[in-house]
Amino acid sequence: MTSTHTTDTPVSAPTLGNYASIVALGLIWGGTFMVVAVALRGYGPVTVAAARTTLGALALLSLVVAMGRPLPKASPLLAFYIIVLGILTSAAPFMLLSWGQQYVPSAFAGLSMAVLPLFVLPLAHFFVPGDRLTLRRAGGFGLGLTGALVLLGPGIGAAGDGDLAALGRIACIAATVCYATGSILTRRCPPIDGMWLSAGTLVVGAVILLPVMLAVEGVPGPADPVVMGAIVFLGLIPTAFAALLRVQVIRSAGPSFMTLVNYQVPVWSMLFGALVLSEVLPGRFFIALALIAAGLAVSQSGKRRG
Repeated sequence: MTSTHTTDTPVSAPTLGNYASIVALGLIWGGTFMVVAVALRGYGPVTVAAARTTLGALALLSLVVAMGRPLPKASPLLAFYIIVLGILTSAAPFMLLSWGQQYVPSAFAGLSMAVLPLFVLPLAHFFVPGDRLTLRRAGGFGLGLTGALVLLGPGIGAAGDGDLAALGRIACIAATVCYATGSILTRRCPPIDGMWLSAGTLVVGAVILLPVMLAVEGVPGPADPVVMGAIVFLGLIPTAFAALLRVQVIRSAGPSFMTLVNYQVPVWSMLFGALVLSEVLPGRFFIALALIAAGLAVSQSGKRRG
C-alpha cells in the first residue's frame, strides 16, 4: 500500500479491515513471547534479536522487490525517520525483550505490552491531530498506570542492586516505551509505501544488531531443530508479516487505535505460557491484567467507531 497520509492528516474511522488486522496481530504477538522463550533455549538474546530482525528484513526486501514496488523518493527527513524507527521498533525492543525474557516468564513480557497505551495516549495528544487526551482517556490512563505498577510488583527497587529478575521486568516495560514512541513517529513519518517503511526499519535494526551479536555472542552455530524453527518463525511471522500489518493500521486508523491489540496480547501470552511452557503465573499478573484492561476499556470507550 502506498500511503497518502501526511504528518498533519487526522485519524480516520477504523474500517472492518483494520479490526481484522488487530485480531490477527493480537494472536501473532501473543504467541511471540512463547516462541522467544523457546529460541532462548539454544541461542543468546542478542542472537535471537539479530536473527529475527535479519530474517524479517530479508523476507520483506524480497517481497517488495518481487512485487516491483517503486523505490521511495529519498530525502534526509525520510532517512532520519527510517533510522529512528528502525531503532525504536526493531533493534531496541527486540533486544530488550529477548534479554528480559531470560529472567521473567514469557507471560510477563506479553502482559507488559498491555501498558503500551500508557505511553501512546499522552504522546498522541501532542503529536497526532485528532488524538486528544480527554478526561475519559486520562481516567483510563490512571487505571492502566495502576495496573502497570501492580505488574512490576514488589522488589522492583532491587534493580538498582543488580537483581536480574527486577532488571528483566524493567527491560520488558522499556520495550513498550520504544514501541509507543515508534507508533507516534510512524504516524508522523513522511509519505512512503508501507512495505518499504517496514522493510527499511528492519534493515536498520539488522545493521545495528548483527555487529553487536558478533561482538558479544559470536557466530551462531546449529541448534536443536525446534529452536531453529522458532528463530525462522520469529523472523517471518511476528517480525516481517506483522510489521506490514502494524504500519498499515497505524497509518490508516492511528496509533491509539493500534493499542486495541493490547487487549489480546496479554491474554494469549498468559495462555501460551501456562499451557505450553507450564509457567506458574503469580496472582498479581491477573490483577494487573484486570486493571490494565479496565483502563484500556475506559480510554477507548469514547473513541471506537465502526
